Amino acid sequence: MKIRQELNKTSGFKNFELLAKQVVEGFIAGMHKSPFHGFSAEFAEHKIYNTGESTRHIDWKIFGKTEKLYTKRFDDETNLRCHIIIDNSSSMHYPELKSFSIEKLNKISFSALASASIIQMLKKQRDAVGLSIYSDTYDFYAPEKGSERHHVMIMNQLKELVRSKPVKKQTDTYTYLHQIAEKIHRRSLIFLFTDMFQTTTDQVKLFEALRHLKYNKHEVILFHVFDRSKELHFNFENNPKRFIDVETGEFINLYSDSVKENYEKAVSKYFKDIRLKCLQYKIKYVEADINEDFNNILTTFLIERQKFV
Repeated sequence: MKIRQELNKTSGFKNFELLAKQVVEGFIAGMHKSPFHGFSAEFAEHKIYNTGESTRHIDWKIFGKTEKLYTKRFDDETNLRCHIIIDNSSSMHYPELKSFSIEKLNKISFSALASASIIQMLKKQRDAVGLSIYSDTYDFYAPEKGSERHHVMIMNQLKELVRSKPVKKQTDTYTYLHQIAEKIHRRSLIFLFTDMFQTTTDQVKLFEALRHLKYNKHEVILFHVFDRSKELHFNFENNPKRFIDVETGEFINLYSDSVKENYEKAVSKYFKDIRLKCLQYKIKYVEADINEDFNNILTTFLIERQKFV
């Protein structure tokens, strides 16, 4: 409860980093160990066991099948490498905010604050962090590094992301996810923050790009950031309104109730397809409704992940 009270007193863009620190300190104060650990023992190959060697890494499953002794060889990698990817298209800046506070977040500020909180936690472990930001262009890229200067640079970039108000920036997720995947050569923990809305409707290409992120034994976590009330249930007053696509400028005039049922069915099916594909590709899916409590969403994920590391 203490962390929530402190967060509620803090508002404004200038306190962005302080909010992230408080989330992490509240998580640690709750007696939770870090949910992020380095890949300290990454399996490489089997080799024949030689007499006198340690039996610690003997693969007993192989022995049960072949009655021959083989040991596992590992590539040592002591520190965690993490790469954060954020969708910076115009739809991610919905709804428009006049100020930044923990009680009122839009999709981009949720993504930036969650990213900053994760970076604060990794910083305590001296882990390497990288950042990619994309929209209809590859807006920003920083490779994974663990220096204090690098962490500060990424945090400043996240602050600018929250302040910015891009106009008619479309989403080209599948193009840039492929490019980003090609840049991450060593096994990493990858966070993707996006609303999964595309200007084009080619779901096959989008899901192929998600799958590409998994190559090289990367662990991928998708934070699906959206406004459940408006973007899923289409809860608007039933007055004549002009609905404008913030990414293309196209618009349509209608009564919300005239399309609500069909809209909700279509979007619900699409969201279900996303969850199923994540399950198929072994991508961790995190539902992030910006109307829900930020602290609950993030700490629930961290605690859940902690159980499996």
